[in-house]
Amino acid sequence: MNTKDKINYISDWIKTYAETNNFKSLVIGISGGIDSAVTSTLSAKTGLKTIVANMPILDHKATNDRGLSHISWLKKNFENVEDLKIDLSVVFENFKNALNSNNSEHGYANSQARIRMTTLYQIAASNNGIVVGTGNKVEDFGIGFYTKYGDGGVDISPIADCLKTEIWDMGKELMINQDIIEAAPTDGLWKDGRSDEDQVGLNYAEIEEAMINENSSNRQKYLEIRKNNIHKMNPIPVCILPK
Repeated sequence: MNTKDKINYISDWIKTYAETNNFKSLVIGISGGIDSAVTSTLSAKTGLKTIVANMPILDHKATNDRGLSHISWLKKNFENVEDLKIDLSVVFENFKNALNSNNSEHGYANSQARIRMTTLYQIAASNNGIVVGTGNKVEDFGIGFYTKYGDGGVDISPIADCLKTEIWDMGKELMINQDIIEAAPTDGLWKDGRSDEDQVGLNYAEIEEAMINENSSNRQKYLEIRKNNIHKMNPIPVCILPK
């Protein structure tokens, strides 16, 4: 399937799911990255009401500006797009103050994603909508690079069968802003602005090659990362009582 066919197939799939289940709107968080840019554009192409939310928490100006620029591009190209800017920085600060000494830096990074997830579901509930996930195949099923019940908490995952390189190809085909295509991927959850590669230790091309090729020089590192995150990808363990 070529890139254009993938775009049409995924957009049709989103529309069919929403209409079959009587949902009237699609809700997507915009991060300033390629995954949310492509997913929101695929959603907008359905013709259904598409609500895109900009939800700044940390002061990452470049990332936030890319997100706002993409929202402007969407609204210029699709009449069915509505946008919301919801500043969650005060909510997050109040959250940290309430937690007092429970101040895990890693926990706070994940909590940002969970606050955003809660926000998206409130928007969806108010608009008879569904939360559209932006996770790709590498993150969701390869190395588990997402927050459980954060950006992993969604109703549908339209690009979760697509590698990151396929997402970039779709972005180019959709003529998404070049600065988003060229930007180093980041989850935006850390004060120091670390990239995905900084956190994982491999870039997406290396991860994809290691996923596919058992003889890859990066295969062992990929498997170690996957092992540490497999709990996110497996079903929740349930204690089954003996009969």
